[in-house]
Amino acid sequence: MQACIQRVSRAQVTVAGECVGRIERGLVVLLGIGGDDTEAEARLLADKIGTLRVFDDAAGKMNLALADVGGSLLVVSQFTLLGDCRKGRRPSFIAAAPPERAEPLYEHFVRLLREQGHPVETGRFRTSMQLELVNDGPVTLIVDSQSLR
Repeated sequence: MQACIQRVSRAQVTVAGECVGRIERGLVVLLGIGGDDTEAEARLLADKIGTLRVFDDAAGKMNLALADVGGSLLVVSQFTLLGDCRKGRRPSFIAAAPPERAEPLYEHFVRLLREQGHPVETGRFRTSMQLELVNDGPVTLIVDSQSLR
């Protein structure tokens, strides 16, 4: 699993003109699920993201986690994170899990974050979405579950 994490002051995801998820201060997580990913990897990634210290303390250092600042998460499925652009001009998405395998892992990941006590909003799986966000910092991180083993 790969996640692109952005610290935001606000974000929302819209489907067909309807806002389906909105947060204020927190993290937007674009989540890409690979064909070999498992629930164990979802747990590793959720544990890492749920405790990342990426918010500024009083001294301006990134020392605070999501819970410390009362932040929320907006998790959006993003299979294009697994796009391979090494050959040709069109990305290959062969590494991405098929939707029937990816959706349960996506839902499991969201459930794990909620079990940690975090407020979590989501997009709609396998739907064309518009994502608006204000990146705070900017702070953007890439976390790969393979590197957490």
